[in-house]
Amino acid sequence: MAAVLACGPGAALSHRSAAALWGFGTEHEDYIDVSVRRGSEARIPGVRCHRRPTLSVDAITTRLNIPLTQPVQTFLDLTAVTGPKGLERMINEADKRDVIDADALRRALDDHAGAAGVRPLRRILDKHTFRLSDDELERLFRPLATAAGLPVPLTKQVVDEFEVDFYWPDLGLVVETDGWRYHRTPSAQSRDALRFQVHVAHGLTPLRFSHRQVKYEPDHVTNILRRTVAHLHGSPAPSLSR
Repeated sequence: MAAVLACGPGAALSHRSAAALWGFGTEHEDYIDVSVRRGSEARIPGVRCHRRPTLSVDAITTRLNIPLTQPVQTFLDLTAVTGPKGLERMINEADKRDVIDADALRRALDDHAGAAGVRPLRRILDKHTFRLSDDELERLFRPLATAAGLPVPLTKQVVDEFEVDFYWPDLGLVVETDGWRYHRTPSAQSRDALRFQVHVAHGLTPLRFSHRQVKYEPDHVTNILRRTVAHLHGSPAPSLSR
């Protein structure tokens, strides 16, 4: 608050400092990031003042009575000071803290077309919200299962009161696919855990792959399936190739 007040009217925490106050990032160890929506001559030790007259008033809110940039604007700003891996971690943390989830963040970028930071955020979010249609998922997955030595699976079967994507009853093998890495709600996560627990308790072997893995990492999917099949048949598992 002292840093914001020192930078004058219209100032707000931004970049790493806003992320830290939201709870999904950490502040720079040497300075506090503050943005101002006007020209400013402030030169304050320990404060990095970003002069941003085009910053929308709607991009600023308050938390603990301290002005700061909204989560979407904060992520846009972070692309200038943080690499992809750091952004991924913060998107995940923001979701866990119920600040904003990846799906909402991705939709919000439509309102910031042309803004700095939109393209790198889209690249990250598209990777983790990638989803196939049911028909395309089945079309791509079946050859991977065949290459792993599996027979044709049953699809969209109800097993232990849960609908599963692929099922081999003779092997007791269940494969689920997931198109969303980050925006899993607490209720969805609880249901996923219950589903896994029930399957295991009934002697089944559940596996989960992302839609992106099925489309872009088929060798990994096939390797995992092949090793799982060997285990279920009581044979030595083949080496896991990279």
